[in-house]
Amino acid sequence: EDPAISSRSHLQFLKHRTESTMPHQFTYGAFPTEDGVRFRVWAPKAKEVELVINPDGQATKHKMQDTQNGGIWELVVKDATAGTLYKYTVDGKGPFPDPVSRSQPKGVHGPSQVVDASKFQWTDAEYRKVQHQADNLVLYEVHVGTFTPEGTFEALRKKIETGYFKELGVTAIELLPLNDFPGEWNWGYDGVMLYAPARCYGTPDDLRRLVDTAHKHNLSMCLDLVYNHFGPDGNYLGCFSPFYFTEKHKTPWGDAPNIDPSVQDSSEKKAQDGPSPAIQVRKFFLENALHWLHEYHFDGFRMDATHALVDDSQVHFLRELVDTCNKEAQKRIYFFAEDDRNSTKLVLPAPEGYGLDGAWADDFHHQIRVRLAGDRDAYFANFTGSMDDIVKTSKNGWFYAGQETLVDKKARGTDPTVVPTLNSFSVCIQNHDQIGNRALGDRLNHNISVEAYKAASAFLLFLPQTPLLFQGQEFASSSPFQFFTNHNEDLGKLVTEGRRKEFSGFSFFANPENQKKIPDPQAKSTFENSKLKWDEISQKEHAGVFNLYKRLLQLRGELFNAKASGSRKNLEIVKFSENSLGVVRKGEKSTFFAVVNFGGKETVNTNVSDFNLKNAKVLFTTQDESFNAGESVGVPKISEGSVDFSGPGVVFFQADN
Repeated sequence: EDPAISSRSHLQFLKHRTESTMPHQFTYGAFPTEDGVRFRVWAPKAKEVELVINPDGQATKHKMQDTQNGGIWELVVKDATAGTLYKYTVDGKGPFPDPVSRSQPKGVHGPSQVVDASKFQWTDAEYRKVQHQADNLVLYEVHVGTFTPEGTFEALRKKIETGYFKELGVTAIELLPLNDFPGEWNWGYDGVMLYAPARCYGTPDDLRRLVDTAHKHNLSMCLDLVYNHFGPDGNYLGCFSPFYFTEKHKTPWGDAPNIDPSVQDSSEKKAQDGPSPAIQVRKFFLENALHWLHEYHFDGFRMDATHALVDDSQVHFLRELVDTCNKEAQKRIYFFAEDDRNSTKLVLPAPEGYGLDGAWADDFHHQIRVRLAGDRDAYFANFTGSMDDIVKTSKNGWFYAGQETLVDKKARGTDPTVVPTLNSFSVCIQNHDQIGNRALGDRLNHNISVEAYKAASAFLLFLPQTPLLFQGQEFASSSPFQFFTNHNEDLGKLVTEGRRKEFSGFSFFANPENQKKIPDPQAKSTFENSKLKWDEISQKEHAGVFNLYKRLLQLRGELFNAKASGSRKNLEIVKFSENSLGVVRKGEKSTFFAVVNFGGKETVNTNVSDFNLKNAKVLFTTQDESFNAGESVGVPKISEGSVDFSGPGVVFFQADN
């Protein structure tokens, strides 16, 4: 036996030095211990697994042992340390990177790197003890690669240090997926290394410094997790186990992740005794979320496309995920689901539901987009944008509650009014999908007047639902957010062709010549064009919008302090006309009002039931001079019982109870 190597049948787990969470015993991975580095990997059908140290240099191979006779291969290497590069061979094939690698410094096809997460000196122990309030949550969605010119964790950290987010007034940053992907630029949804932060953004410690700095500035950090599929290049899971995916369930990407242990498909015939393959795969994902909590101190997660996480078992994967993370963190962890089913099961507590904190309610976005920009292609055809439908959507949480869609004629949704709090619905007027999945990546403010944009922004941020902002919308950024990838040449050609075919059903892009105007996802210029231009924020047409967003978020804080909670009983929305509506937010000592006009010149009669402006004072309007973005239509004229608008706008009032 090599004297530098010894097998371990017992487990020596990494201890995470935090005051606010209990250390978790991770099942798989490479972890420094007192005796070296412990390597463990799941390969249930393998007859032999070898660890390859320094695979790109003076490589050494070491046989691992199936210590539990269940396909769990283990070895402790005395001379290995943090920074050691390694891969695995499986029955002579490979070598392959570790499926739970914490770092891929040379890319997803390169060697994995041992990381010692316990060495980082955190300073956020007090922050992590705080239970933050859902009524005060404002999410700000960030793509690390395009948020700053540098596109790194460190550049984003420095932006936080400037006090930008505090000045703006958001309370949480939500990062698009960070799991490492092939190439140098990507949205993050082609990730294949779920435990390794994308090396093009920086090192694992760079990410830890980012989160630690955010907490220092009282910002929560949320992360977009993608468990419904893996990217098309660099996914080595199948080299270790045939059980990561199952033919029993299908998703738009093919066979579904094998998280449902209720029924085994024809391929699930265990070669050895041990846990059910689906249970092990489930653990792979559960521990991934725990690793982001323990090793990076994230405060919450956005779960991508949860309708594609198919699980018929007694306890749904999402419910177990929420329960497991909350138990380990010893406080409530934010969970939001992206899900097109409008299902209340996502947010209702167990046993009726899965207990997530919120669900993306995209019906709101679609109604506003149809109303203001006139979109009618694809799913927008199922929405009218009428004032009646906007009122219904905003008051209830989403529009489709079980009725048939207008065009598809398919029943969609469940009754949202059974959910007691409206902050369980996350709404937006733009996000990475609703911008980036447009052919040209154009933002809402690129398609409508600045006054209409300000009115939509004000309406969004006055509602009790949990608002989500997309990077740059707070200053009406001119930068698009286009779809970009950096795949190998052969795969890249398919992506480019597929992107253009995707929009052939849209009226404008039915013409092949117009399809050529769609940016090439593989071109570096498409990625570069999507970066924010921070010098814009000082220009009048952008500064006015930025000032408005700061004031709107300040008002949102005032609503929170007045205890105008997200409870349904504290909200009234009334229709004034085909172009205007009113919103009432009731607090303990004060009531706040908004008169919203999405049309042109109009005198809005506010003398309607459930909307009493008697003794109310004007707080501000979206047309005030400090919010002038170069297209002012004039400040609305306010008199008893009416508001005279010259164009789109919002007026805010407050009255003592």
